[in-house]
Amino acid sequence: MALAPTIMLRDDAALHVFDTGQRGTPVVFQHGLGGDAAQVAQNFPDGPSRRRLTVECRAQGGSSAGGRRPFSIAMFAEDILAAADAAGFYRFVAGGISMGAAIALHLAARYPDRVSGLVLVRPAWTFDAAPRNMQPYVEVADLISRLPLDEARDAFAASATANRFRREAPDNLASLLGFFARGNAAVFAEVMRAIANDGPGVTWAEAAAFAMPALVIGSGIDLVHPLATARELVEAIPGAAFAEVTPKATDKSSHFAEIRAVIGGFLDSNFNNQDQS
Repeated sequence: MALAPTIMLRDDAALHVFDTGQRGTPVVFQHGLGGDAAQVAQNFPDGPSRRRLTVECRAQGGSSAGGRRPFSIAMFAEDILAAADAAGFYRFVAGGISMGAAIALHLAARYPDRVSGLVLVRPAWTFDAAPRNMQPYVEVADLISRLPLDEARDAFAASATANRFRREAPDNLASLLGFFARGNAAVFAEVMRAIANDGPGVTWAEAAAFAMPALVIGSGIDLVHPLATARELVEAIPGAAFAEVTPKATDKSSHFAEIRAVIGGFLDSNFNNQDQS
């Protein structure tokens, strides 16, 4: 990603904040668990008429972990809201990928006066904490915490979980194996365990009361982000639009291009690039 971040201090954590574009409806768009601003740039239709804010969450991307514990979706959401305040975003579209979608749900429920729309890409959570589809992250975190990294990776690669992912969701498996190679693997294991066992803190009834345009994007061949999760959110959120895109495991270029196109159409149709900050 070419744009240099600014640094925002939150307690003793130094967070990287990316602010792209000069005009248009403000959008706060977040990465998935273990992702960064480059992941966001693959999925979001950036351009001079779109204003996007992305915070690399604690211990992810270039952001430090800080000493505050426990890590949680609510913690990350508060960090992001502070960055939105600093950028002058009073009302914004909240969106993100996987964990970023969970953060957006949390913001919409807790700060409905701030959130003008929702974009949920490959959501991994609906309304319960610790969904079963996130438990492989706990498995990886536990191995990293107990064993030297090479041994931990080998143990996971030989596990029943990895064998299932190898057969059914190879792209998910590649992501999980990549966590063993992170330079901050020990502290990131804390993040994985905490976030995988957390949830957006939103009920079905709260989602059913949302009164903003919403878009949910899902894809197949994905055990971490099941299509059923995306469809449950569409069912809960009044008037939510749904788009199914090419699985990343099948064709990454098409996957990202389709997501960018769907998000761009949603923003253009519902917000007309009007500056609401």
